[in-house]
Amino acid sequence: MAVSRNTAAAGRMTPSEALVETLVAQGVRDVFGIVGSAYMDALDLFPAAGIRFIPTVHEQGAAHMADGYARVSGRHGVCIAQNGPGVTNFVTAVAAAYWAHSPGVVITPETGSTGMGLGGFQETDQLPIFSKITKFQAHVSGPQRMAELAARCFDRALLEMGPTQLNIPRDHFYGEADYDIAAPIRIERGAGGEKSLDEAAALLAQAAFPVIVSGGGVVMADGVDACVKLAELLDAPVVTSYLHNDAFPASHPLWCGPLGYQGSKAGMKLIAQADVVLALGTRLGPFGTLPQHGLDYWPKDAKIIQVDADAKMLGLVKKISVGLCADAKAAAVALLARLASRELACNANRQQRRADIAKEKAQWEAELDAWPQERDPWSLEVSKDSPAMHPRQMLRELERALPSDAMVSTDIGNICSVANSYLRFQRPRSLFAAMSFGNCGYAFPAVIGAKLAAPERPAVAYVGDGAWGMSFGEILTCVRERIPVTAVVFHNRQWGAEKKNQVDFYGNRFVGSNLENPSFAAIARAMGAEGVVVEKLADAGPALAAACAAQRDGRTTVLEMMVTRELGDPFRRDALKKPVRLLEKYKHCM
Repeated sequence: MAVSRNTAAAGRMTPSEALVETLVAQGVRDVFGIVGSAYMDALDLFPAAGIRFIPTVHEQGAAHMADGYARVSGRHGVCIAQNGPGVTNFVTAVAAAYWAHSPGVVITPETGSTGMGLGGFQETDQLPIFSKITKFQAHVSGPQRMAELAARCFDRALLEMGPTQLNIPRDHFYGEADYDIAAPIRIERGAGGEKSLDEAAALLAQAAFPVIVSGGGVVMADGVDACVKLAELLDAPVVTSYLHNDAFPASHPLWCGPLGYQGSKAGMKLIAQADVVLALGTRLGPFGTLPQHGLDYWPKDAKIIQVDADAKMLGLVKKISVGLCADAKAAAVALLARLASRELACNANRQQRRADIAKEKAQWEAELDAWPQERDPWSLEVSKDSPAMHPRQMLRELERALPSDAMVSTDIGNICSVANSYLRFQRPRSLFAAMSFGNCGYAFPAVIGAKLAAPERPAVAYVGDGAWGMSFGEILTCVRERIPVTAVVFHNRQWGAEKKNQVDFYGNRFVGSNLENPSFAAIARAMGAEGVVVEKLADAGPALAAACAAQRDGRTTVLEMMVTRELGDPFRRDALKKPVRLLEKYKHCM
């Protein structure tokens, strides 16, 4: 049967038909979820509408997949679930998408309208649960409003760059009414106010040592090329904001690496010299600008120009001199035009700045090469005589073996976070993380969604063994739905990030942080995927290359990387304090 994706502009329809036709009009091709009776009438129409339904193992995985899908494609990521417990399983993943500015639509069927408030089967009040982690919420108060409110959710998700919620009482899928299926509303974002642009251009023209922070907004605006041209005009070093390592090509001479936890010393030392910082498409979040490597690098006296599409972000974290509510790409283009014919103060020391950039980058790369393992007493002791791989050496080998067009998602955790030092990309929409929400179990389902959006690109998840326990069930989704990805699982038998806190603050009293695991490779094979145990450093790179190649044959691979229990620096040294114990029975816990 031929599948038609033609949109009915108006006509007599059922509410289910109106919802599905709105999905078609919005360009939706894939929806993630777990089948449920609450929305089965609409689900039945998906194949005829040309929409693929991807049944997942867990609803949290479905919402993470929708998030990864949106970040790669730039289109909506859509998930749907059974009312009540299915919907509440979305919460963590929706919160992660919210803080990542990921445009998704969360469709939440609800208890029938005639029984609300009676404590019926699978009933909960669903709108308040998502009120603080969505950009917009719509409740379908009557079936005749289905198309109107569904379209509004889709439009607002892209307008405000974040998840929206469409809440539908399950009885409102039935009936009939006259519907108009609205065409999508897409706005053209501007470059900001003329006065602010002039002020920003004047500051950049007067800057002796300008530095650009390229953030997620640059990626979302498809503005990397514009950022490159502006950086080249100024010969300005470019650092990327935390976990947006794909916001500037790593092969470019002006690329200086990421800021934030386990970021680039080169980038930190260079931004410390800045007299003007152009924060392009970044809110300069507090976690992403914390001191690291013993460097309190944020320039205290620099003038800050901040560009963000959300005016509420301007000056929120850092004191700014000029704020531009603007599209990052459009602003970069406008600034480039204003600066092209101006005399630039930074021309006077251009050669010296180039030399400084090259020197700092070379020193950082040499330090990484000479950093075979963590050097704290705990790490030295637990890795002594261990046959397992040192995590940093392994990460360096993975970096070298990673295909140039690969997409990587990273979970939260000690080794995954250390990977920030080693993840470099040539193109945008290549790195995905749970961002400031920092939830475990993100990376694997997110990369599955990314792979569905860009099947031609290798897709790799970096996951610690603790987080893997939360997400490995989605191997079944990969196998069942033939979505081939690679999971690199760091097997060190511990919750490393929290264990580091117990080492530093709690006298090596390991409550809840040690893990005894089965063979993850064997589990993968039992679930229908490939499973490979990697024990030697020389095998790490070839194993990753082979796993990425296997994706072309439709095979999912789990690489079980056997690494030592050494631990990188904690996430932040101000997060905990040395314990105080007042009761005698606890005095030994100091």
